[in-house]
Amino acid sequence: MATRFVSTLFALLLLLASQPGRAQAPAVVTGRVTHPQGQPEAGVLVRIQAYNLGAVTTTDGTYRLVVPAERIRTGTAVQLTASRVGLGAVTRSITLQPGATIVQNFTLAPQALSLDGIVVSGTAPQVSNREQLGDATWSGSTPAPGPPGRGYNTEEYNHIEENVFHTAARTPLSTFAVDVDRASYSNVRRFIRDGGAPPRDAVRIEEMVNYFSYAYPDPTGEHPFAVVTEVGAAPWNPRHQLVRIGLQGRRLPRAGVPPSNLVFLVDVSGSMDEPDKLPLVQQSLRLLVNELSARDRVAIVVYAGAAGLVLESTPGDRKDEILDAIERLQAGGSTAGAQGIRLAYEVARRNHIAGGNNRVILASDGDFNVGVSSQGELVQLIEEKRGQGTFLTVLGFGTGNLADTRMEQMADHGNGNYAYVDDLMEGRKVLVTEMGGTLFTIAKDVKLQVEFNPARVYAYRLIGYENRLLADEDFNDDRKDAGEIGAGHSVTALYEVVPVGADSEVRVGTVDSLRYQRTDAEPVGAFGSEMMNVKVRYKAPDGDHSRLLSHAVQVPARNGATSDDFRFAAAVAAFGMVLRESEHRGRATVQQVLTLARGARGGDAEGYRAEFIRMVEGYAHIRTAAAPTGDR
Repeated sequence: MATRFVSTLFALLLLLASQPGRAQAPAVVTGRVTHPQGQPEAGVLVRIQAYNLGAVTTTDGTYRLVVPAERIRTGTAVQLTASRVGLGAVTRSITLQPGATIVQNFTLAPQALSLDGIVVSGTAPQVSNREQLGDATWSGSTPAPGPPGRGYNTEEYNHIEENVFHTAARTPLSTFAVDVDRASYSNVRRFIRDGGAPPRDAVRIEEMVNYFSYAYPDPTGEHPFAVVTEVGAAPWNPRHQLVRIGLQGRRLPRAGVPPSNLVFLVDVSGSMDEPDKLPLVQQSLRLLVNELSARDRVAIVVYAGAAGLVLESTPGDRKDEILDAIERLQAGGSTAGAQGIRLAYEVARRNHIAGGNNRVILASDGDFNVGVSSQGELVQLIEEKRGQGTFLTVLGFGTGNLADTRMEQMADHGNGNYAYVDDLMEGRKVLVTEMGGTLFTIAKDVKLQVEFNPARVYAYRLIGYENRLLADEDFNDDRKDAGEIGAGHSVTALYEVVPVGADSEVRVGTVDSLRYQRTDAEPVGAFGSEMMNVKVRYKAPDGDHSRLLSHAVQVPARNGATSDDFRFAAAVAAFGMVLRESEHRGRATVQQVLTLARGARGGDAEGYRAEFIRMVEGYAHIRTAAAPTGDR
């Protein structure tokens, strides 16, 4: 009996051992990608195309790929490719074995972008290539000529009329919609990386400040976000105070994230046939696909001369099918954007998930030039679908004809967000690192209204948010659309404040004294020690009625210490004012920005603050090179 049991057990073990890949460890491919001079290269996609697997290098240039044992074709060589926009691709042949670790390093050299991406639209050639843009920068929708023989740049930016100072006695209320877009920061970074200064109207200071995360506390009460404030001296004018208002959205654990019904709407028109456009779109979407599960669904719609459905709504665990569809995308033709948007929303409607995240993700340079492309009609369509529960995220790509204005407005009206993806690291940040905030809305129509105490505040100025200002009465009007906050998102707003009695040269508009109103009344009771009161209104993602929360800000003690986060946000705002050549920049200089940012870098786990410092240093070099010899 015992002999038979041992024989049976031995036969069973032999059978299990004969099952290929069963209970075997995965193979690991790891290594580092560097520049020829040895510096690490971040944002490089390292990919095994045969298995549709990829990883992106971190700030130290390292990557790690894990290949499940059951997918390995033992003894068969596969191609491992490292690539990034602006760098030459390098491919190595490797042979995988279950349980083995392979170390493969790469050295990638800079590569000039192709010069053949010229698209004819209207009467003027549009060149969507960084190499051909030279140092000519401008803003507005009217094409401006570049250097002789270098084509035209038709990038669109709305004119920004900077916020001015208001007296608290005459105008005690400041009202605006929150903005969690970050597109302006990565767009500014692109201009500086390419050796030039950004157009003044491309610099939206609130988006630059909000690009970074800050150590705001998580909400603990019934509301989906917490409100915190901090007050300190304004670095560019120590006689003034700077007030930082922060909202921190509730973070969702992966198990608590609702299922997603996503429709990738990809522009494959001729203008997208550039290395930093469609190829970068494909690489970025691959990263998002790797984060999806069987509960999620993905469809792919494309548009060029006409719109078409490339992939029916497919469960997120069928990654090979989704990735293969992304891989097959090719650019060519004109741009029927409105037709594509209609089809994408129809596909989203057919596959609607009740209580889930129903969203169209548009990836484009924003060049809508064929068919019905009226801005008013597009906005009306997007608002209609927003009301039916399908939101819109817009991802901008490329240079030369980026329709920044149009894309930002589309996202705003679609209860979504707008990001500009200038490299694969940014694609990873938007679609992987911050996926919750990008895709999962926890509060919509979020509005802030700040009331200043005229007994403590002489004048104030909201820094940025110029295209998000609201009338004071809009705050209580639930019909008024406003901004959205995603899971884990934070929102930061900065006010420059002139305290009562400060020796300030700030200029404010004045009117004659009023006959019937008193503007010098001292607040009564407990309010006398308050500097300002912050109120927030918001709706649930599927709600129609707003809720209110309030947060009073006390007059700060003199010479109080401020946090690294406070000083770093101030450095970013100061840099934005320098780039805009703002009349309110006071003593702000590039060197002051560097000193402030270096001293407030803090932990910086993701390396974004270090990158900001490098970007400012790069801008300093550009300024030095452009200055006349006697002015350097």
